[in-house]
Amino acid sequence: MKINYSILLISLLILLSCNRNSDKYIYKPVIASGWWEITGNPDLGEYSSEKQEPVDFGVWQAADGTWQIWSCIRKTKCGGNTRLFYGWEAKNLTDTMWKPQGIMMEADTTLGEVFGGLQAPHVIKKDDWFYMLYGGWAQICLAKSKDGKNFDRVINEKGTTALFSGPFINTRDAMTIQIKNKYYCYYTGHLMEFKPGEIRAAIFCRTSENLMDWDEPVMVSGGGKFAEMDSWGGGDAECPFVVQIENKYILFRNIEYGRNNLNVQYNSDNPYYFGVNNDSLYMGQLKVAAPEIVKLGDEYFIFSLKESLDGIKAAKLKFEKIKTEL
Repeated sequence: MKINYSILLISLLILLSCNRNSDKYIYKPVIASGWWEITGNPDLGEYSSEKQEPVDFGVWQAADGTWQIWSCIRKTKCGGNTRLFYGWEAKNLTDTMWKPQGIMMEADTTLGEVFGGLQAPHVIKKDDWFYMLYGGWAQICLAKSKDGKNFDRVINEKGTTALFSGPFINTRDAMTIQIKNKYYCYYTGHLMEFKPGEIRAAIFCRTSENLMDWDEPVMVSGGGKFAEMDSWGGGDAECPFVVQIENKYILFRNIEYGRNNLNVQYNSDNPYYFGVNNDSLYMGQLKVAAPEIVKLGDEYFIFSLKESLDGIKAAKLKFEKIKTEL
């Protein structure tokens, strides 16, 4: 039997091309249920203010199986930059109106944190310890807990809680994900002074093998068409959250809080890059603010600030697999 190698080669190339085409897809987040209320605006006692607002928050499961939320409450009467952490607890992720736990943490200026400047807690578990990365206004700080409820600050050799800061100012909104044997921390910063066309708010990423020592920052997202919607000069690349599904990485990038809640998403094969000064990886948007995504079993849940900025709400989330062109 005579083999036609030319036809065999063409068939092989077509097969390889089809396989490549089948790998061209994105995962698009879609709200998959109605919303339910998780928290209202807390009673802060002497710190209570008519203007106070729950903003950036973290959601995690403690060692005893309960679910925890700590939110940065801003515009309080605590002094300084007016921010502190308040907590709630629930037995089930789907519970409504979680039980208030009170004020959980205030800034400690003796450890380098700015008075009233706590921002955006996020918790990740490693080796039976819970690590909380949070903003101290000018830097990302660290606290640890064995039970996932009571956190102690980790003080470095300089006598502060700082892990890193910069390259922009007001380093904040840390979110950490483990990818293989490394931890990727995504966070936000902005510039006070900038030239026309220059990126003024961006999301950066640093990596670590132990959550203590961090590599130099890489800008992974910033600028693009949504930068034009920024209302104050540093808010078009806030509250990053990254979800990994197979070999795809979905970045949630926050643009606006409040009545005009807006979060945009980018889909990338590279956890270090979601588009800088371009929107080629943009795939969609949701009317949510400062979202946290929780996976429980095979289900995803999304937590968001309410449009009225007086609490937190939740809904089910799904990721639709959509084929794309080359």
